[in-house]
Amino acid sequence: MTESKVYKPILIVAAFLFLTLFLVLPLLIIFIGAFSQGFYVFWYSITEPAARHAIFLTIIVLIITVPLHTLFGLTAAWALTKFRFRGRQFIITLIEIPFAISPVIAGLIFIILYGVNGFFGEWLIDNDLQVIFALPGIILATMFVTLPFIARELIPLMEAQGTDAEEASITLGAGGFRTFYHVTFPAIKWGLLYGVILCSARAIGEFGAVSVVSGRIRGATNTMPLHVEILYNEYQFASAFSIALLMSLFAIFTIIIKQIVERKQHLR
Repeated sequence: MTESKVYKPILIVAAFLFLTLFLVLPLLIIFIGAFSQGFYVFWYSITEPAARHAIFLTIIVLIITVPLHTLFGLTAAWALTKFRFRGRQFIITLIEIPFAISPVIAGLIFIILYGVNGFFGEWLIDNDLQVIFALPGIILATMFVTLPFIARELIPLMEAQGTDAEEASITLGAGGFRTFYHVTFPAIKWGLLYGVILCSARAIGEFGAVSVVSGRIRGATNTMPLHVEILYNEYQFASAFSIALLMSLFAIFTIIIKQIVERKQHLR
C-alpha cells in the first residue's frame, strides 16, 4: 500500500510530462507558427488557390472514401460474424493487410498496376483514362490504407452480439433489412460511428501512399498533408503551419467525438 502511494504520483507526473513533450508542445508550436506572421498571413495561407484546392481535394477524398468503407465494413462484418464458411479467416486476414504493409509500398503497388508502364497502363491509355497522378489514384491509395478501420471495429461487436436476436426476429416474420435496422444496428451504432471517426482521421492525414501516386502537383493533386510538406520545403513556414493547424483542429475535434462515443458505449 505504501509503495503504491509513492509510485502513483511518480507515474502521473511521468505521464503528464510525456504527453506535454510529445503532444501538447508540438500542438502549441503549430499554433504559434501559424500566427507567427499575423492573422492576415494565416488567413491568406488557408484561402489562396493552391491551399483551397488542397483542402477541397482532401474533402472530396473523404466524402468518397468514408461512405464506401462504411458500406464495406457493414457488409464484411455481417458476412464474417453471422455466417460460417470456408475461407472466413482468410478474408479477415486480407482485411488486416493494410495494417502490415507500408503506405509507400501500397502506393508503389498502384503505380505498378495503373501507371503508364503498369499492368493496366496500356489499356488505360487506350481508353483515355488516368489513375496515377490524378484523383482516382489518390482515392484508391486512401481507400487501401483506411480499409480495415470500420470493419475491424464492427467485427468484434457483432461477434459478441451473436445471432440469437436476429434469428428470433426473422422467426417472428421480420425481413432482413428490418432485422438489421431494429435489432443489429442499435447494438453497433456507436462502434460504427467510432470506426467512421478513425477512418476519417486517417483519410485526411494519409501521406505515404498518396504522396507516391499523386505526383505532388500543386493545385492539381496535392492533398493537405502534401501541401504542408511542399510549403515547408519552400521555407514558407507560417503557411505550412497554417495548413497543419487546420489538420490539427480536425484531429482535436475527432478526439472529442471519439471520447463522446466511448462514453456513450460505456453508459450502454
